[in-house]
Amino acid sequence: MPGFLLHVGATVKCSHTGQATPTEPNPRVLVGGQPTVKLGLPWAIAGCTLLPNAGGPCATAMFVSAATRVLSGPQPLLLFDSRANCVPTGTPLLVLATQTRVTAT
Repeated sequence: MPGFLLHVGATVKCSHTGQATPTEPNPRVLVGGQPTVKLGLPWAIAGCTLLPNAGGPCATAMFVSAATRVLSGPQPLLLFDSRANCVPTGTPLLVLATQTRVTAT
């Protein structure tokens, strides 16, 4: 199913409202003047509110799904509906907003 490409300016949060940011943006493909993000690279999470005695806070996350037809080099690009898991909690990342001009499958 097609989805909008994920870019550095997208709003991505952990399930506990921590802000997620890509550790290595992809400068080779830009959307709206901002770098996209490839599968297989970690995301850093800051401000997770899950308490340590509850298994938190979320520290990093890895996406496990991405585009199937759009690649940058050998890696697929991330989409609005791509799935990710946070470490150490195992909860998902939530993509709340991204650019709405470029789609991929």
